[in-house]
Amino acid sequence: MVSRSAILNAARMRHCLAGAVLAGIALGVGSIGFANLAPIRSALAQEKKSPGNSARPEVGKPIQAALELLKHKRGKEALAKVQEADAVPNKNAYEAYLVVRVRAQAEAALGNAAASARDWEATAASSAVSAAERLQFIAAAAGQYYLAKNYGKVAELGARYFKDGGTDKAIRTLYIQALYLGNDFAAAGKELQGQIQAEEQAGKAPPEDQLQLLANVYVKTHDNAAYAGALEKLVAYYPKKDYWLAVVSGVAARPGFSERLALDLARLKLATGTMRTAAEYVEAAQLSILAGLPAEAKKTVDQGYAAGLLGTGPEADRHRRLKDMAAKNLAEDSKALGQDDAEAAAAKDGNALLNAGLNYVLHGNFDKGLKMMEQAMRKGGLKHPDDARLHLGYAYHIAGQNQQAIKVLKTVHGTDGTASLAHLWSIYLGRGS
Repeated sequence: MVSRSAILNAARMRHCLAGAVLAGIALGVGSIGFANLAPIRSALAQEKKSPGNSARPEVGKPIQAALELLKHKRGKEALAKVQEADAVPNKNAYEAYLVVRVRAQAEAALGNAAASARDWEATAASSAVSAAERLQFIAAAAGQYYLAKNYGKVAELGARYFKDGGTDKAIRTLYIQALYLGNDFAAAGKELQGQIQAEEQAGKAPPEDQLQLLANVYVKTHDNAAYAGALEKLVAYYPKKDYWLAVVSGVAARPGFSERLALDLARLKLATGTMRTAAEYVEAAQLSILAGLPAEAKKTVDQGYAAGLLGTGPEADRHRRLKDMAAKNLAEDSKALGQDDAEAAAAKDGNALLNAGLNYVLHGNFDKGLKMMEQAMRKGGLKHPDDARLHLGYAYHIAGQNQQAIKVLKTVHGTDGTASLAHLWSIYLGRGS
């Protein structure tokens, strides 16, 4: 039967992903708030050629000094020079623009993110800037508002930035995170879906952090089906063990998942390396024995020993007895292999033939076993047709024919968990595993 630990693991992984994703996304937002100093130096040098955009010496000189101080990371002294320039009365529009822009940089250097953000926003509104510069300053303001944790303003400026023609992917990421952190999960999900679809249509793997964040969006909105879909994309593009554990455990925890599929679930766990306890290995081996598949049981026990989970601790004797039982059953099964083939072939349905074929495959006789299983499928009368297709796909995988396995697995449509398991097998095998 499906263990309670599988259900608990699914819930635990949801919270682990939700708690870790933002910490794992490196944006470098501080750099967004520090616009290049060179354009201002160039503008000051060209004042005589552009009388309409000129600054008087009493403004220009302290601004120039502030720029030099910022170049040497002396923010406090730079801010004092900006204040000196700001104290000059009757400043023209260009002088006011210079003061606010350089003050924004000085405040950013000092870590005064909120003040820097307001000044960058004011700079963007100046009549002295071009359309391209305005986008740069909106981006700078958004970066500083993000550092100040004013996510509403980041979202507002992010939307404005893209409406006005901005295309920087870093700002898109900043915008999406602000929507998420501001609890606008629907908007964050919509933006993420658009980005991920664009990457996939271009034949690229979506960034891992985008897929993580999308999964978290669905955790927040309690959309279990969409969450499962996001996890499936994670294992498809980034097949890490933690992601596989989350998605496999999630399948077992879904309403309607049949306990009949416990062995099939264990097989997927073994393949993806997500067996985590001795009890899981013991249960899987026992289920294989009960299914009349001692070759599979012995392999499972051997893997448990190799993983260091069986043969140790207070249950070591029990593990040894299980190992001996699997070996004994396998020896007996090897001697009796083929004795019931004629009876299975003569049966009115394909159930016995299917199981006999799978047993041959597990014994390493791939050609004969697969032929018998295909014959069973044609004969029909199967008790659980979707289970049969799932097992046939599994058998093709064991035989090293993964593309044929995927082809078969795509025909599984059961709503009791069979289709979900088949889909995960297809993802796993599709990566060439």
